[in-house]
Amino acid sequence: MARHLTFPFSRFPFPAVLLCLACATLSKLSFREPELQLQEINVTGVVFDVYNPNEYRIRSTRLEVGVDLEGTHFGDALLERPLDLSPTNHSRVVVPVRFQWTGVGAGAKALLTRRAVAYGLTGTVLLETPLGDQRVTVHGNGNVPLKPFIR
Repeated sequence: MARHLTFPFSRFPFPAVLLCLACATLSKLSFREPELQLQEINVTGVVFDVYNPNEYRIRSTRLEVGVDLEGTHFGDALLERPLDLSPTNHSRVVVPVRFQWTGVGAGAKALLTRRAVAYGLTGTVLLETPLGDQRVTVHGNGNVPLKPFIR
């Protein structure tokens, strides 16, 4: 006959209490999508600020984003190496870009007229989380200064 350990002054067996605590912990976990913001554009790549709003570490296994400048496709950013994102923290992520010359021309025109460029992002990020694998769709737009090119 199996005998269960009990807590002192408790009628509940230890495995039942452990199961309840585990369920209570997991019920508090929920997945919130990371926030991705373009910080810089270079000829060889783009720099993103990625914020993980979750209370746990997540791992990106693939990041694939199309980048448009001034309404013209600039290039495709692809990162296939694992990337750890700390809980409730920002990470600076540099992603190489295969660019198209038409996009470079659009960026150059904006550089000469406004010293900033309008961008658009569309893509996906594959993530590993304690709650299972997640596929996150990335959409965004805004203006990014081209300070590294201006002296």
